[in-house]
Amino acid sequence: MTHDAPSLEVRNLTRRFGETTAVDDVSFTVEPGRMTGFVGANGAGKTTTMRMIMGVLTVHGGEVLWGGRPIALTDRTRFGYMPEERGLYPKQGIVDQLTYLGQLRGMTRKDAASEATRMLERFGLGDRLKDKLESLSLGNQQRVQITASLLHRPTALVLDEPFSGLDPVAVDSMVDLLRDRLREGVPVLFSSHQLDLVDRLCDSLVVLSDGKVMASGTSAQLRSRGPRQFSITTAPDAGWLRGVPGVRVVDVDGPHAVLELDDEGAQQRVLQEAVGRGLSEFTPIVASLSDIYREVTR
Repeated sequence: MTHDAPSLEVRNLTRRFGETTAVDDVSFTVEPGRMTGFVGANGAGKTTTMRMIMGVLTVHGGEVLWGGRPIALTDRTRFGYMPEERGLYPKQGIVDQLTYLGQLRGMTRKDAASEATRMLERFGLGDRLKDKLESLSLGNQQRVQITASLLHRPTALVLDEPFSGLDPVAVDSMVDLLRDRLREGVPVLFSSHQLDLVDRLCDSLVVLSDGKVMASGTSAQLRSRGPRQFSITTAPDAGWLRGVPGVRVVDVDGPHAVLELDDEGAQQRVLQEAVGRGLSEFTPIVASLSDIYREVTR
């Protein structure tokens, strides 16, 4: 990884549409060589934030920093951007338009054509290079769009719903490409509604709701914010747990119960009592990203 690669920072970013504040004082950092997942419901402000990062929308408050200084147009021209509304030419040949887009980003025609061909072959489209975009399935069109954003070896990646419409094999191919860029120190920001995918891929997460950051950090940090839940099994009935101070019984079914514990003291009280009651299981329950998301946005 390139250790001196710049970070991409959003500081107190604000954007209004008329009376509506779509993005409200949003701050987060995408570190070099790390993948940051941007999650939130439709209308949360993810796309608007990304468009401000890329300079497509005017910023009404706050700033975007690249390597600790205000971002410039020359910085943005070296970014890879995949907008939510895909923007390739349906009636043009695939490799021709990718070559053209690479030239717009400063590549030679030969290098752009060579890199486009190499990436399309990785996506299994080596036999479709001359085909028009509109002749491809939606999933394959998505592959071409991804290639367009990665072609010029960007210094940062801002990807709006890059995995939508992709089958699992294509997702794996794209993840491999992204990891190549991560190893070079490129910061990657992407939004997705596929929370399991975000959980699997991302080094850190930003949860947005109604234009505000509700939570941010690594998956482990976000999980530690939630209530501490445990699964416990004692014989013959776990109903006794309702009387232990600092314990909330979420669910009880005969000898099995799910608990939320206030602190370490409550955990010790439960274990001391449970040992004399035939304790056979006591394990922490790891919250899913979906659980965390619901917790912080409700």
